[in-house]
Amino acid sequence: MQFFDALTHGDSHGVLHVWNGDEFEHTPWRDVARDARRAAAELRSLGVRPGTRVACILTNTPDTVRGLLGVWLAGGAVASLPLPTRGQSPEAYGEQLVALLARLDPELLLLDDAFAPLLPQEVTRGLPVRGWSTLHGTSGPLEPSPPGRDDVAFVQYSSGSTSTPKGCALTTRAIEEQLEIILHLTGGRPGADTVTSWLPLSHDMGMFGCLLYSWAYDFDFVLSTPERFGMAPRSWFRDMSEYGSTMTAGTSTAVHLATRAQGSGGLPKPLRLRAAVIGAERVDWDTLTAATAKFRPFGLADTAFQPAYGMAEATLAVTGKPWADKPGSIAVDGAAILDGTVSEVAPDHPRATRLVSNGVALPGVSVRIGAVGQIEVSSPSLANGYHGDPELTAERFRDGWLRTGDLGFVRDDELYVLGRVDDMLSVSGRKIYASEIEAAVDSLTHIRKGCAALVDAGTSNGSQLVLLAEPMGNPRDYRRLAEEAASLAMDKAGVALSECLFLPRGALPKTPSGKIQRFRCRALLSQGLVQPLARVSLD
Repeated sequence: MQFFDALTHGDSHGVLHVWNGDEFEHTPWRDVARDARRAAAELRSLGVRPGTRVACILTNTPDTVRGLLGVWLAGGAVASLPLPTRGQSPEAYGEQLVALLARLDPELLLLDDAFAPLLPQEVTRGLPVRGWSTLHGTSGPLEPSPPGRDDVAFVQYSSGSTSTPKGCALTTRAIEEQLEIILHLTGGRPGADTVTSWLPLSHDMGMFGCLLYSWAYDFDFVLSTPERFGMAPRSWFRDMSEYGSTMTAGTSTAVHLATRAQGSGGLPKPLRLRAAVIGAERVDWDTLTAATAKFRPFGLADTAFQPAYGMAEATLAVTGKPWADKPGSIAVDGAAILDGTVSEVAPDHPRATRLVSNGVALPGVSVRIGAVGQIEVSSPSLANGYHGDPELTAERFRDGWLRTGDLGFVRDDELYVLGRVDDMLSVSGRKIYASEIEAAVDSLTHIRKGCAALVDAGTSNGSQLVLLAEPMGNPRDYRRLAEEAASLAMDKAGVALSECLFLPRGALPKTPSGKIQRFRCRALLSQGLVQPLARVSLD
């Protein structure tokens, strides 16, 4: 496919439905493309032309969608800056922007007006800043001059779950290849599908997996917002019911929240969902089975949920469950995995860890690992490297392969992801996966799903494992809850927790897609900035 040919959309039939305050705004793609060409003319007058970079803070608004496409029509490369993360102070976010923009050297910064107060003077003194809503050019549309197939068209900043976000430089060709990969993954039918998403456009799954996928293949696209989903998780499946959606994407935690919020309520119409790609974090088997049972009476197929694995460095998807198959899982001995051995056990075994299959390698993609080790990926949609960081590029991108920093193994051609290299902690000479303990703690009734983080707060004198968690509701006995968590840590990994800190809701540092930011958790602990609801010592 020729990605930028879709910008004309002269014969398209698809419609963009965008949540705009308190209702959806409906605009045919051909009208979106017309408005984007007017925005491009305005951007050209601001200095955007082939070879320039435009820093963007992308939010889920109609003006953002039009302006984003306008940047490409004017010839610019879009650099998607990260949104503020959960628990991040305005000062820390401002410092992050200063560092990223210094390396990026953009022509212009585009954002929603609401973000303007977060910009430090170091940014506004030397860089033109405009709001998305101002790009309604009055002059006629210009002749498009989008980036060439081998030009960098998008700089996608990683989620920042383990360190400062990194800018993945993606060419037009890489984006085109990825969109074809997603079409295969989801069984897409050009011109005939409807995609629904609330994911932030600043995230690769929201941008490439939903918006650009819909735009390129002339799908109807229903775009809600993370804020609306956070306030009303039921809205996700309700929107899919109302608009007859056939494809969506989200996280395991989001599926849990939507299932819980559904309660005993109904849906306006039967679900037509064929493919719900689930990724961006560890996929929980119990969450998938509970959601399937909850929504099956409304027409959800047992094959709908598609666990997948991907990353910004590969544009998005690397592996995924074939869309016509049911999700699969295996139970393995968690202790044996730490020693590099995959040993299947009964699901009720004391050391059993349930792992969901992330599917098979997608067309053109290769995955290689040792028995259990770091996942390496080769893909036609691989980034050129990290913008402005040749040292890290040389370290991670080698001879057409990416060292992902993720751990896993392949069994019967299916990938099982264990977590990040950074998730592996060394305790008294033993290796443990923090994510294994976190997943177990997640199962406790009084812990919010996806809101537990294990960090080593020790010094040179030894390890000190501290669990940070957000409680569900108002537990009467924090010590009992801490002891339950400590018991799980001992059962799963044979390690003792030193302390449990129970945090207010929303205090645990996370990326916009919901990943725990372990490095920020460690920093908050070391700097004494954690203000817990309760602190329970277990020594």
